[in-house]
Order: sequence, then structure tokens, then C-alpha cells
Amino acid sequence: MKTEKVDVLVIGAGPAGTVAASIVNKAGFKVKIVEKMRFPRFVIGESLLPRCMEALTEAGFVDAVKEKKFQEKFGAKFVKNGKICDYSFADQFTHGWTWTWQVTRADFDKTLADTVEKMGVPISYETTVTAIRFNGSDSVTTVQDASGNVSEIEARFIIDGSGYGRVIPRLFNMDRPSNLPPRKALFTHIVDVKRSMADEPNRITIVVHELGVWIWIIPFATGVTSVGFVGDPEFFARYGGSSETQLRTLIESQDYFNERFRNAQFLFEPRVLESWSSTTDKFFGEGFVLTGNVTEFLDPVFSSGVTLATVSSQMAGNLVVEKLNGRTIDWTNEYMQPMMQGVNTFRSYVMAWYEGTLDTIFFADNQDPMIKSQICSVLAGYVWDTTNPYVKNHQTALHKLASKINIRDSLTKTKSVE
Repeated sequence: MKTEKVDVLVIGAGPAGTVAASIVNKAGFKVKIVEKMRFPRFVIGESLLPRCMEALTEAGFVDAVKEKKFQEKFGAKFVKNGKICDYSFADQFTHGWTWTWQVTRADFDKTLADTVEKMGVPISYETTVTAIRFNGSDSVTTVQDASGNVSEIEARFIIDGSGYGRVIPRLFNMDRPSNLPPRKALFTHIVDVKRSMADEPNRITIVVHELGVWIWIIPFATGVTSVGFVGDPEFFARYGGSSETQLRTLIESQDYFNERFRNAQFLFEPRVLESWSSTTDKFFGEGFVLTGNVTEFLDPVFSSGVTLATVSSQMAGNLVVEKLNGRTIDWTNEYMQPMMQGVNTFRSYVMAWYEGTLDTIFFADNQDPMIKSQICSVLAGYVWDTTNPYVKNHQTALHKLASKINIRDSLTKTKSVE
């Protein structure tokens, strides 16, 4: 059997895997990526957040991505019953990037993968991990290629950035259910010939359809727009017919963009993604670290997926370099706890979104500019800035703010009646 030796084996050639691979490779270590799919391949997660730009910069990817001329993104807009709450990343509380991109992920991910290959990191596509044996930090990974050929890869460390594939958690029975309820998304790409009707395309727009149900609108630079409805499975059970019939019916039921998207061309049969939330016992073990969606995928509402993927891989890649250079790493305090800070902050916002708490905040009159800037930082992905009270106190701050708004509005209404 053919055996290959590397310092670090990276599983997955998406943003998580390529960011980690680039960082380790730049430190002078031999890295190899194995990827189950053939690129380009379709995946959602098309609206990035500014915080991920720091990881893309350290990995050396920004110039290559700029060359693709993806749609630049400068904020996020929320819409409900005609009311609009617009967040501009330029107004955020945290110092950092104030823009990012909206991307077709097939093209974006291939750009990162092609760039890391040019840096000298080989990628074996259509290669499946079938087994891993650990001997302390050292490992032997068995892989099978598209032709059925089996080989082994010896590595001093493994970084698992396999995304939804969740290779190590599944091989070692580490998967655990998330505390978020199951949800479903129905989505497609639309030829957006009436885009001029909207004040886009330099932001994502999220429309509240009803409590717990929302729509994403993500314009691309090509004149195509990604549109998707998200809600609990019971919501979609109200609508019969094919996935295209369901999505067209839902579009026609939504006044905000019925005229814009009614009878528009769908580039593919609407796809379904559901029950995506999952987590794992821990994000590391002797000889491996988990990054990206392998750690935990929450929900698409705040576009956190690529940010958590790239930032976790940025952090993990640097720690792996230090480990290979001889430093003892405290993976709990140096990796898992910081990552959980970010994950849990996003989780609080996801839960507040679905229960309607953020509706109260986003669509309130006379919003406090400082508070809005602090919440804007979270929407920009700066969920590790604990100088921001809406990060540090994420479990309680949103509910306290919503309560104050409700009390204020109630008193105002009482006075107006008097």
C-alpha cells in the first residue's frame, strides 16, 4: 500500500481547510489536503462577514479573491412589514474591517483552493477518509480515491476542516445534537433582471416573513441573486407541490419582493437544506483539532458559517505551528474556550432572532446610536471583542434592551392616549 508522510494532514479543501493549510505551510511545514468532493462544487454560506477578512489576509488569499471581482458587501438590512433597519459596517463599535464580499461559494472556495495549491500545498480531490489510527499525536489515515485506490497518510497532526462531512466526529462518535430546534431552508439562484427596484446590491437583505420565518436576499456581482426562505419544517408543510412551486408561491406571498422576483428565471431547481445544527463534545484531541462547521454549525441567519470556519482555522493553524515547534498547547484555554465565546455569542443572537427579541430591537424607533454600533459589530462577526457589552453579556443584554424598549414604547403609547 502506498504511504505518504507529511507534518500536517488537513481534511477538507473549503475555507476552513485552506486557511489552516496556508498558515501551517507558510511556517515551513509539509502539508497535504484531502477533499471528498471535486471542485468547484455548490454550497451555501454566500454572504461573508468582515471579521473573516482578517483570516483571509493572514492566509494570503485576499488578492486572489479581489481578482474575482465578487460583489462587495458593506452592511446588512433587515425588513419587516415595511419597516427597515439598515446596519452599515462602517458604523460598527469594534475597530476592524468594514466590508467583505457576497460570493458564489463554488467560485470562492475554488479560488482559495487553487491559491493554496499555488503556495505548494497539494490537494487530493475525490478522496475519502475511511479510517484514522492515532499513536499519541502521530496518526495514520487511510484514504480511498475515486478509482478505488487505497493509500495511507502518516502525519504528525491532523486539522479536520471537513465541514458538513464531520469526518473525525463521525469516525470517533463525537457528534452531539445542538440545542437549537431543527429548521429548513428552501432556496435557489434567480436571474435578477429587476434588481434596480432595490437599494442593493452592496448588502444582504433579511426579510421577516412571520415570527420564526425569514428570507435571505444575497445579490451577486453577476446579476444573479440568491433567495431563500428559512423556517421550521411545519411552516413548509403548509405548501404543496414541487420545490419550485413552493418557492414561487412563497415569493408571491411576500409583498416586499413579489414584483421583483415573480416569474423570474430560477437557475436551478430549488434545493432544500434542513436539520443542519450539530455540535461535538470537544474541538480537539491528542493529534487533532476540529475547525469550522466540524465544531458547530448554528444557523444561516447571521452568515456566521464562513467566519467561524476561517477564524477557527486561523487560530488552530497558528497553534498547530507552535505545537510542531515544541510548545505545549493548552487546547482548552487557547482554542476551545475562545471559539465557544464566538459560537455562544452567535447562538444568543440566533435564539433572540427566532423568538422575536431582535425584531423589537431592530425595528424600534429612536435607536441609541452607540447600542446600534455595538450590535453592528456582532453582525460584522466581531464576536470575540469582549469590550463590547453586547458580546460580553450576550446572554442577557439583548433581552434587557428589548424589555427597556417595550416599557418605553408602552409609556409613550399611554401618554399619547392621555
